[in-house]
Amino acid sequence: MANKRLLIIEDDFDVAEMLTMYFQSHEYEVMHAEDGMVGVEMARSRFPNLILLDVMLPHMDGYDVCVKLRQASLTRYIPILFLTQRDERSSKVKGLELGADDYITKPFDIDELRLRVQGAIRRATSESLHEPRTGLPTGPLINDEITRRQQKDAPYTELRFSVNGYGGFNEVYGFVAAKEVLSFAGKLIQDMVSQSGTQDDFVGIQGDEFVILTHAGDVQKIDEQIKSKFASSAKTFYTFADAERGGVLLHPNTDAETLVPLMTLESHRLQPES
Repeated sequence: MANKRLLIIEDDFDVAEMLTMYFQSHEYEVMHAEDGMVGVEMARSRFPNLILLDVMLPHMDGYDVCVKLRQASLTRYIPILFLTQRDERSSKVKGLELGADDYITKPFDIDELRLRVQGAIRRATSESLHEPRTGLPTGPLINDEITRRQQKDAPYTELRFSVNGYGGFNEVYGFVAAKEVLSFAGKLIQDMVSQSGTQDDFVGIQGDEFVILTHAGDVQKIDEQIKSKFASSAKTFYTFADAERGGVLLHPNTDAETLVPLMTLESHRLQPES
């Protein structure tokens, strides 16, 4: 599975520690929040591929956390699995109605939980909702977000980014390394939008092109931050020799030898349809 970032929102330390150790042993990157507000902020800033959410939390219960996550564009499409000691049918129905993807009652079988987590992430990908290399929303979810903004008649800017030099890099370094580049670029773009955008901003991907829908006032600042940050990190994906050369050589030592410069991000803006 390409991306396995898991956020656990759970105030019981023993349960959280057990889940953290278990999922880390299965090669998940695990984040933990002890209360709902911290969990909402971590979901917005760390972009997990799935959230395990306890219902009984201090200050804000899991149902309210779920509502907040589903209201914000950056977290609206992250799969959520409720963990709770409540097994009444009404509680399960309420959780699912609020947008949760599954509802698991404590005590639970840890291996079954892992399979449900895997299944929820896989479904989001196989249904063409999340792009497998980056975990970002794609396809119909991007169209839904554009339609949502058009219906609200709220001004927004659509920014699209593509990676210059990506094809040459892929040819020389292979699919796995190229996938890491896209995953890094996606996380970087999410970080910048989270820091400089608004709660209603959205990040997705179509093909190899990243899509930002933002309501921020200073779009140029976000654009420049993203391109500058990517440019300063691009060399780390190359060997020392290629980084010093300034790119990769295609068909070396032949008449068709070509230097493909180090990867950069190129952006363009689309005007929303009136």
